Amino acid sequence: MGLTRSELREKVMTILYQIELYTKNKIEYNIDDVIKENLEIENEFVKDMVYGTTTYMNDIDEIANNNLTDWTIDRLDSMGRAILRMSIFELKYMDTPDLVVINEAIELAKKYSDDSVRKMINAVLDKLINEK
Repeated sequence: MGLTRSELREKVMTILYQIELYTKNKIEYNIDDVIKENLEIENEFVKDMVYGTTTYMNDIDEIANNNLTDWTIDRLDSMGRAILRMSIFELKYMDTPDLVVINEAIELAKKYSDDSVRKMINAVLDKLINEK
């Protein structure tokens, strides 16, 4: 049986977290290999999310920074950054309903980040949805 979209988003978050660690520590990596390490079978949704988020990272970080109050995305914890980046990508570039994106992000943040980070993610995504 395949993974649910929620489980796939959790995989995307883990992959983005791993890529950030590799980048910070100047460890060479191949995105496809990182995806394969975390996912047993190929999945287009995961590939689209990972490649899209990494491709548009600068734009996504700018959007996040413009919508964070008295903070910047680099001050969030690594998991919080991964969740916020992938959620902004999904809101801006994919056809997922807004409510689904925000609910999934909040659930991941509850599980992997502290309450203040969850609130910031919620606030940023809420602002973005209201701008639409």
